[in-house]
Amino acid sequence: MDAFLTSTAAVAIAEIGDKTQLLSLFLVARYSRRLAIIAGILVATILNHTLSAWLGAWLAEWIPETWLPWALAVSFVLIALWLLIPDQDDSEDSRFLGMGAFMATVVMFFLAEIGDKTQVATVVLAARFSETIWVIIGTTVGMLLANVPVIMAGHWLMERLPLASARICASMIFAAMAVVTLSSVFWNF
Repeated sequence: MDAFLTSTAAVAIAEIGDKTQLLSLFLVARYSRRLAIIAGILVATILNHTLSAWLGAWLAEWIPETWLPWALAVSFVLIALWLLIPDQDDSEDSRFLGMGAFMATVVMFFLAEIGDKTQVATVVLAARFSETIWVIIGTTVGMLLANVPVIMAGHWLMERLPLASARICASMIFAAMAVVTLSSVFWNF
């Protein structure tokens, strides 16, 4: 259950102000089919985060057990620092817009997540927790928690969210995960 709750909270908060929220705004402005956009986000996130979680689980098997907590802690700290940098809107690629709301969302969200903070976080979370399926479910729920309100409320909501505060809070969560991960090393001595 820790894998699910941690993954959900980490991704939901990390997504606030992320480029995929900007992409959500762009898609809502382009298409009126909100449910198709939400379904597209769900499919793209499941595909992307499943691949990412499998990579994380695989890496956890290959990294020596004594190194794993240190690698995870460094990764969490790097993500924490990365979260402090605001994302830019790079959703202006119109090659996929003729596909319709659902397919355009699937393709654009999948591509936007490649190398994104939440994809990297999914890899690290799956390496941290042995319950890979709960990491996938948690990160997917977190993505939906962050993006569905944007799709439903659009610009009104984005104008009222304190994005800088959300980035700082998300950064603090990942820094705390680094501390918790390292504390397990020291408590085992």
